[in-house]
Amino acid sequence: MKIWVDADACPKVIKEILYRVAEKRHIPLELVANKSMWVPTSPFIKTCLVGEGADVADREIVRRLQPGELVITADIPLAADVIAAGAHALNPRGEFYSEENIRERLAVRNFMDELRSSGIETGGPAALGTKDRQAFANRLDQFLARQR
Repeated sequence: MKIWVDADACPKVIKEILYRVAEKRHIPLELVANKSMWVPTSPFIKTCLVGEGADVADREIVRRLQPGELVITADIPLAADVIAAGAHALNPRGEFYSEENIRERLAVRNFMDELRSSGIETGGPAALGTKDRQAFANRLDQFLARQR
């Protein structure tokens, strides 16, 4: 079991939760990003620096991912690829993407992209709050408990 992180856009507080989990449970954690970042020194935590460009980190995660592993991402197209590869995708707000909900999420994302490209202001997601962090930690813990 390995946890992958789409690290460029992952909130710092979520990464900190993941660092603690990796250390406590001795689970390999790999953060994939196109810019270098600080991570704690640990035999369980690694980084993978990829080249600049759209979706380069996403493609690297999908290329190296094994079925059953977990990816932390808010990127819906990446989550769809992760699910198609037989792995699991959890967003930083504690919601698992699944075969049942990913098509709807992709449709909404594409619709919002169309609105933005036509000049309509759609705003972004709300800031990550305490309830979101707690939901993420709880869902991660439940998932890892089922994997043992």
